[in-house]
Amino acid sequence: MRPKCVLLIATALASLLFGAICMAQVSSPSSSAASPGCVALAPRTSLSVLESKGDLLRLHKAYPEALTCYGLAIAKDPNNAVLLNKAGIAHLQMSELDDARKYFEKSIKKNRKYAEPYNNLGVLSYMQGDYKKAIKQYQKALTLEDTSASFHSNLGTAFFAQKKMDKAIAEYSRALEIDPDVLVRSFSGGTAAQISSPADRARYAYLLARMYGKLGDVERCIHCLQRAKEEGYEKIQDAAKDPDFAGVRRDPRFAEFLGSKPAQ
Repeated sequence: MRPKCVLLIATALASLLFGAICMAQVSSPSSSAASPGCVALAPRTSLSVLESKGDLLRLHKAYPEALTCYGLAIAKDPNNAVLLNKAGIAHLQMSELDDARKYFEKSIKKNRKYAEPYNNLGVLSYMQGDYKKAIKQYQKALTLEDTSASFHSNLGTAFFAQKKMDKAIAEYSRALEIDPDVLVRSFSGGTAAQISSPADRARYAYLLARMYGKLGDVERCIHCLQRAKEEGYEKIQDAAKDPDFAGVRRDPRFAEFLGSKPAQ
């Protein structure tokens, strides 16, 4: 299947976040709806089975039911930082931002060396338009886990939102070194949807095309150029001379897209 550069955060939350969960002890609209399947499983069912059931429900976007399963799991292990992080993610996916923040912060208190909740606090701040705070949280996450392509990608997107292109490119480049698919996944997951104006989305798509051009990945490069064109990017033909595209310029597919002859 060919990758598509289409409209993060996530994955939008899917590529940026890891699952969903709730606290059984907390009474909230999202956690009050019981899932018959999870209720039937408790109390003898193991934590791992409850968590897996919650993961499956979350995958199908049945967030309240997933929250019930995770809540039952947390009742068995109240100090589990991973489950608390999933609680925050579930609330974030349901746009319950205050609850999301509470659970991410609880997760950090239980394990300050666990990188995911820092990253997810960054996602939350990014969604609220507080890019400075988002950058701070992403950097904390990267201090703990520098080999996460998603963390670097998220940080790059926050720098992009601040129009700090050199820093954005540096983070995107690092993300691609770790995982060549991460930018396509994050773009497909909704990162571009978080970028408000068509002009900025077009520039973002062109920037991704440059990244893939540097890697010599003509297929992903062309898909991103196509997306930039669809968003109204007016300087697509610059790719014919931009040094970042030198590694793909001789490919007939690239030349066909630009409507020119392959470079010799």
